[in-house]
Amino acid sequence: MIKREDPPYGIGADKKNAHSSIRDSGSWEDKTWDSTRPDEETIRKLGQMPEVAIWGGNYFADLLPASSGWLAWRKPQAETGFSLADIELCWTNKEFAARTKTWPRRDGNVHPTQKPVEVMTWTLGFIRAETILDPFMGSGTTGVACVKLGRKFIGIEISEEYFDIACARIEKAYAQGDLFIEQDKKQASSEQLSMLQEGV
Repeated sequence: MIKREDPPYGIGADKKNAHSSIRDSGSWEDKTWDSTRPDEETIRKLGQMPEVAIWGGNYFADLLPASSGWLAWRKPQAETGFSLADIELCWTNKEFAARTKTWPRRDGNVHPTQKPVEVMTWTLGFIRAETILDPFMGSGTTGVACVKLGRKFIGIEISEEYFDIACARIEKAYAQGDLFIEQDKKQASSEQLSMLQEGV
C-alpha cells in the first residue's frame, strides 16, 4: 500500500493567505481542503499497513511509529530563493537508510500538493506490492506512476473535480503505453483500463 497525494495537513494552507502556487490553483476557494487533517485513528491504521509511504508524513509524526526509512524530495528551485519548502518528506514503514531525490517542481499543477510522476515512480521503487492503494488520490499521480510500472492501482478521492482529473490523467497514461512493461503486466494494465472506462 502507498499513500501519494498528501493527506490534508490541517495547517490552513487552504486559506486566502496561502502561498500563491496554492491560492492561484483555485483550491483555496472552498476553504476546506486543508482545514483539518484526517482523524488520528485513520493515520494510525494507515501506519500499520504492511507497506506504507505517506508524503507529508512529517505532519503526522506524532501519530506514526519511528522509522529510519524516510524519503526526501529536494526541489532545485530552493537555490533561487524559492518561498515554499525546500524539500518534502515521505514517511515509510520500511527499514532502509534515508534517501533523497532531486527533481524540479512542475508548473501548472492541478492539485496543490501534486508531485512529479518521476518522484512517485521513485517512491514506488521502495514498495514491493503489486497493487497500490492511494486513499487520498488527488490528481492521480500515483495512478500514473503505477501505469508506467505495470502495477495495479486503487484510488480514492473525496473531491469529484479531482477524481475526474485523476481518471483522465490515468486513462491518458494507459493510452500512451510503455514499451518496457513486461507482457503479463501489460495484460493486467489492459484489464484495469477496461475497469476505469466502465466506471467500476
